[in-house]
Formats: sequence, C-alpha cells, structure tokens
Amino acid sequence: MKSFRGIFSIKLLEEWRDDIRCVFQRDPAARTTLEVLTTYPGVHAIMAYRVSNRLWRRGWRYLARLLSFVARMASNVDIHPGATIGQRFFIDHGACVVIGETAEVGDDVTLYHGVTLGGTSWNKGKRHPTLGDGVLVGAGAKILGPITVGANARVGANSVVVQDVPMGCTVVGIPGKVVRVREAGRLNPYGIDLDHHLIPDPVGKAIACLLERIDLLEIRLADVSNKPEFAPAIRYQECDADNEICARDCPGGAIAAQ
Repeated sequence: MKSFRGIFSIKLLEEWRDDIRCVFQRDPAARTTLEVLTTYPGVHAIMAYRVSNRLWRRGWRYLARLLSFVARMASNVDIHPGATIGQRFFIDHGACVVIGETAEVGDDVTLYHGVTLGGTSWNKGKRHPTLGDGVLVGAGAKILGPITVGANARVGANSVVVQDVPMGCTVVGIPGKVVRVREAGRLNPYGIDLDHHLIPDPVGKAIACLLERIDLLEIRLADVSNKPEFAPAIRYQECDADNEICARDCPGGAIAAQ
C-alpha cells in the first residue's frame, strides 16, 4: 500500500485552479474567485474528488470513500472516488448529481443539477458511461450503462440516454433520440451553449406528421367516394421534418429534410 506522499502536489493545485477558472467561462453569475471557492458546491465536490481519487489509486480505499461521503454531505454531489474525470470539469448548481465508480469523463465537460451517470448492472466491470471532451448534459438527464457519449455532444434536460451518442450530436427524450438542430444561437467562445429552447421535439413532430398523414388519407378517401364535402380541413399542410422519423415516414418528409 502506497504512502500519502505526492497526493497534495503542484499538479493537484493546478487542477483545482483550472476547475475554478472554468466556472467564469460557463456561469455568468460568477463574480470573484473567493465567491466561487466558498459558495459553489459543484466546485467543492470536484476539489474533494481530486483528493479522494488520488487516495483511491494509492490503495487508501476506505479513506477515499470516507472523504467522498463527507463531500457528498457538504455539497449534495456524489462522485465515486474510482471515477475518472478530466480537466476543467464543472457542475453548475451542484445538487443531486451522481457519478458512478467506472464512469469516465473527458476534459471541459459540463453537468447541470440532477444529472446521473449511472450503471445498469451489478457486475464488477465497466458499468457506467463514458463522456467525451466538451460534452454538455442538461438538468435532470440520466445517462445509464457502459455507453459512450461522443465529444461535444449535448444531452437535453431530463433525457434518459441508454445508447451510444455520436460525437457532436444532440440527444433528447426518453429514451434519448438523436435529433438534428437546424437553428443554433450564438455559440459561447468556449463551446458551451444553453439554447435548449431550440432543441426539436421528435415525439411532438412525429405526432404532427401522423396527423398530416391522416388528413391526406381522408382527402383521398373523399375523392374515391366522390363525396368531397366530407373532406376534412387540412391541419398540417407541410411537415417540416427535422428528425429521422419524419424524414423517413412523413409525406414529403424526405424532401423537407434535404
């Protein structure tokens, strides 16, 4: 079993410094370093994790778990000391976040409150997700199982992701589905944006397309029966397909998706 030597090193101080500095890039409410250092529970959680992870890797497993438990009591963020987390990690509003033992998180990742990086198995092996660099996960989202979320992907608020996500994609819904975002707001210079209101609703769009399909079928039925007076008013003349369901299945969807 290794000693405590090297746990509190220059590298640890540099990691803490980067974790604090990245807050100013991603939270407009942050004003001073003292404020961030003393009032941000997400920062407290990641600082404690940096120490507990070093203890874990040196074989001091109980002390590592004890420190993570104390950090959870203080910050309401539960990060297992065995997890692997990259540089400049930020948990905004730091509340009710859970990161499992075998989770792997890249650099410049942002999580919001209520996020879970959880497992779907009781096996001892890899059972938690892997997040690539620059991933943003919205409030309340759950990413479950040994899946991979590619670099610079976005997970919409309250989504449940149980399958791999390609890099640069956006996922919304339960279960999470990859959608195409046609519009985008002005990007943050650090690659973080919060334009969740521009994320399409694939379920709502599919329902709209089904209604359009019903309208078209009723019109054709009225034509065949030579009773045009029974033709319904057209509610959805165009289905502006912006996801794979509409592009594949809706009348005119393949054209609209081009």
